[in-house]
Amino acid sequence: MPIERQTVSVPHLGGSTVAFAFARDYDPGKPTLVLVNSFSTSVELYRPQFADEALTGAANLLAIELYGHGDTRATWRQFTYWDSAVANLQVLDALGIRRAFVLGTSQGGWVAARMAMLAPDVVAGILPLGTSMDDESERSRRLGCWDGVAFCTPAIDDLATPVGDDWVVPTEFVDAVLGAGFGADTSDDERAFWHAEHQRNYRGDDGRHRLRVASINLRDRDGLHARLDDVRCPVRWLQGTADEVYSVANAKEEIRLFVNSPQAELQVVEGGQHFLSSTHAKDVNAASVEFLERWA
Repeated sequence: MPIERQTVSVPHLGGSTVAFAFARDYDPGKPTLVLVNSFSTSVELYRPQFADEALTGAANLLAIELYGHGDTRATWRQFTYWDSAVANLQVLDALGIRRAFVLGTSQGGWVAARMAMLAPDVVAGILPLGTSMDDESERSRRLGCWDGVAFCTPAIDDLATPVGDDWVVPTEFVDAVLGAGFGADTSDDERAFWHAEHQRNYRGDDGRHRLRVASINLRDRDGLHARLDDVRCPVRWLQGTADEVYSVANAKEEIRLFVNSPQAELQVVEGGQHFLSSTHAKDVNAASVEFLERWA
């Protein structure tokens, strides 16, 4: 069954409708863990977390879809990762949640860091997964990270021309994302699921435009190195050894930049792929429960 989304109105970007989902009914007696999805995915990325009894017993799981993703829409047509961080914080405020932890996969990791910088009184801790705090730099490529410019630019160019209502995202685009995220061993069922989910989310000219801006954001985002000393909360970064996008070597350098965090630690997951929350959910879920128990 698909995850049941809800929406809430927030004022950012001229007024936005932000899609979100709780794993269970909200319990004010539990800490809240916000889940931020990876590039071109949706709240469905966190099905393994929503199904984990230990994790849902330890926290309210709140998945929020970023600008350009899922069912989230804005009045204004341009957006950045900073905008998504602001909107996520406005969602928490609208839901009456005054303090939360944030877990983010890939792009979700740097949105989590942005949320922590913008609202240190709200964000109690962050769990970045399979991510980087840099821009798409030569430095990161020397450390074994992908070439995000080469990956994104053809899609950005291909998505530049307006399309008709019958357009859906090409399967080749989805397969490239799945290959980078899940690795070569993506099951047929998982591949079929994400083909359908992408084609539901990205159709018609509005879908084309949202996907293009999301791709531009991925390629052209600003790096966070000089800002990471403004993260004042605990950090637990999980990085897989089989991640084709961002490397363990990069994570080992960048975890040291959280100089004002009360504790910043890196957990290396053997065999972990880029979309770590899906491919190695047991490791991610157990680490999340332990992090929450320690810092909530």
